[in-house]
Amino acid sequence: MANSIYRASILQSQLFFQPSLSHTNSVPRKSNLLRFASSQLNPVRSEVSFSIGTHLIPHPNKVERGGEDAFFISNFNGGVIAVADGVSGWAEQNVDPSLFSKELMANASSLVGDEEVDYNPQILIGKAHAATSSKGSATAIIAMLERNGKLKVASVGDCGLRVIRKGQIIFSTSPQEHYFDCPYQLSSELVGQTYLDAVVSSVELVEGDTIVMGSDGLFDNVFDSEIVSTLAMHADVVEAAKALANLASNHSTDSRFESPYSLEARTKGLDVPFWKKILGMKLTGGKLDDITVIVGQVLTSPCSGFSDEVSKTEVGGTQSVGMVVEDKRTESIGVLNQA
Repeated sequence: MANSIYRASILQSQLFFQPSLSHTNSVPRKSNLLRFASSQLNPVRSEVSFSIGTHLIPHPNKVERGGEDAFFISNFNGGVIAVADGVSGWAEQNVDPSLFSKELMANASSLVGDEEVDYNPQILIGKAHAATSSKGSATAIIAMLERNGKLKVASVGDCGLRVIRKGQIIFSTSPQEHYFDCPYQLSSELVGQTYLDAVVSSVELVEGDTIVMGSDGLFDNVFDSEIVSTLAMHADVVEAAKALANLASNHSTDSRFESPYSLEARTKGLDVPFWKKILGMKLTGGKLDDITVIVGQVLTSPCSGFSDEVSKTEVGGTQSVGMVVEDKRTESIGVLNQA
């Protein structure tokens, strides 16, 4: 979670909606699975598909509201995944930090097949941002898989994505920030960033590759090496997403853990007082945050068409809801309802 609204030089903290009322120590946790298959491009190459698992754990203080992260998943074309992380500082102005990220993702989901978007994640970010009327701001990342295996990625801020192949990270996005804990962010205000500030990249995927996308609640608390080792222990994408989210949650509450977040803070000059340093002490600990994790495995199939199978794990009376849009195939917006 970013901790600052970017307002020229005004410091505040981030908001973002966690599309669920799911998971934390005292709250039911749930995962959902969607399978996406694209139609065959030509007889030479098999079609590409995604097998997707998600898991969400709200900030401990935001469990009742479901957190402030948002996400959506669509099997339009080769498959689309996205995460938005609201900036929580808006709460200090009596603005619900989840509204902006929720609306941003809902707009992006509805515009996936728009002709002007032309299956371009950067343009999709721009059009979704322009259509968002809620007050607030959010970081965001969108990845769109083409049927030939090319994954196109656009991101603004510090949501992230990793591609793992044969136990090695072969692609990683880089966060954008104005200063520590104040990432680039799409905003309702004129001082924020736009889709033109997005980092745009692409990577060729092959069968067996694994994609991990998440809000900074994941990457601030879990090292890349831990992501790789966790994936090695969980072949199922739903279980992998759940394991990564739980690992991030456990690290976030461990005051002795040297997290990616605390290591970065020390490199930016943020540390314990000098007298504590003399005693051998240093700044450690994870970062309490909303945690959103999407894990996707790349599959190939010789058959055409697509699958709209949605597998849901129910726990304690709460389930993940997948929104089905027939003319755009299956889409899921991150919202969990009490059963």
